[in-house]
Amino acid sequence: MSPCLVRLLTPDGLQPVSYTADSLADAARYEPDDGVYTITNTYHTFQVLKFDAHLDRLEESARREGIPLRLDRPALRAALRGMIQQAGYAETRFRITVSRAQPEDFILSLEPFQPPPPQVYERGVRCVTLPDSARQNPASKNTGWMHARERFTLPPGIYTGLLLDADGLILEGLSSNFYAVLDGELRTAGAGMLPGIAQQVVFAVAPGVLPVRKTAVSVRDVPRLDEAFITSSSRGIVPVVEIDGFLIGAGSPGPQTQALMAAYRDWVQAHLEPL
Repeated sequence: MSPCLVRLLTPDGLQPVSYTADSLADAARYEPDDGVYTITNTYHTFQVLKFDAHLDRLEESARREGIPLRLDRPALRAALRGMIQQAGYAETRFRITVSRAQPEDFILSLEPFQPPPPQVYERGVRCVTLPDSARQNPASKNTGWMHARERFTLPPGIYTGLLLDADGLILEGLSSNFYAVLDGELRTAGAGMLPGIAQQVVFAVAPGVLPVRKTAVSVRDVPRLDEAFITSSSRGIVPVVEIDGFLIGAGSPGPQTQALMAAYRDWVQAHLEPL
């Protein structure tokens, strides 16, 4: 069996697709440009985190794109459980995609989940900003962006790019939300970006660590940031220690970020639920 298992969930049940893929990234090549999707991972084989929030955002993305999505959540959960059981992976990363052309069908793709290596969390990552790169309809998680972001070429050793609007505000990462600690506050964009599911967890735990302000920092603020990090569902909190060649703080994950990482992990373990 291919490392990436792909099926089409139709009103008549799961159906095979006409292609094979080695990964979710490989499978994306066969998916439509005009659609919406969500992506997350399982824990302990059949547990998930905030899965209904992912589906809520999928429905909201479809609404924003004018796609007439009708979601049968029990059928979708059952189909994913069956595919995960068939694949036999201890933990799984999966994507749900809906096209404008066939909104009654769901493309379900899954692969073994490989979390980032420990040094990513222990040492942090380097990023660069991408000027004037704000997305069209950013509150929609659409497949057009999934394909379009492949055009960005990042320098060696750079983990991800950070999207800037025309005024130089840092809105989000290529596939993540961005945060900075500045003047004793946790700052993150409150508009012009995709609201993340991991971001919901950050907003739940952050007030116990430091105040939150939903206002983006400017690229001009980078040299004076105390700490920074990105989040996504599959990665959690990833410390950022360099942006555009400027060290953030001491150039290592800072104390506020580490406190948030610990609080995030605890919140996740307390809120896992069966798929």
